[in-house]
Amino acid sequence: MGAMLEEISDVLLLMSEYEERTMGMRTYYSGKINDIEAVVVFSRWGKVAAATTVSALIHEFEITELIFTGVAGAINPKLKIGDIVLGKRFIQHDLDARPLMPQYEIPLLGKAFLESDDTQLEVASKAINKMIDDKSLLQGIAPELLEKFNITNPKLFTGDIASGDLFFSNSQQRNTLHSQLPSILCVEMEGAAVAQVCLEYQLPFTIIRTISDTADDNSSIDFPLFIKDISSHYSAQIIRNILLKS
Repeated sequence: MGAMLEEISDVLLLMSEYEERTMGMRTYYSGKINDIEAVVVFSRWGKVAAATTVSALIHEFEITELIFTGVAGAINPKLKIGDIVLGKRFIQHDLDARPLMPQYEIPLLGKAFLESDDTQLEVASKAINKMIDDKSLLQGIAPELLEKFNITNPKLFTGDIASGDLFFSNSQQRNTLHSQLPSILCVEMEGAAVAQVCLEYQLPFTIIRTISDTADDNSSIDFPLFIKDISSHYSAQIIRNILLKS
């Protein structure tokens, strides 16, 4: 699953053949990747859109595992454009029901952070690190694009991701979030909602984010180009390697 159409376009090329099914303003592509039955879908932006799509995947397609790829803005200053974040814990930075309950706490669940399973993390981490080590992650990307975004040696980070229905476009937003939630590596608009649905349905999930910007005043510069030519390539290569038959 990807939150933008461009984020699934290269993944669709991995499918030997597929059938299309449209419902709820979304098109679901059912086929096989590496001989594994799979469904690929563009969820649309935001927490509600993502949660709706995951629910459909569970009820209509009876998926047994979810992989969600896309982009995010860096919050931790260690991250650079082109780095990859593998989500360990997820929090909704725009959830605040005080004084009824602590800030960020999800009603009825009694927790703010939602965790992914170590098994999925290990599989994804192994696949991504292999591509980083053998340089295959960047193969197929034009050298001038890598130079434009200053991508030379991407790194993998595993840790906390914050989600909210807000695109970070200035340094003040980034700095405020970093001071309130210092463990956060990056920010995006869907991951925590996806994690909540998967948790409630006991569905294993993996959420992988490519750093597209630094969540500041330059966030919108060349964002479409990065999605189209960098992150879409990342997503396809990562999915292909995670689903490689052992």
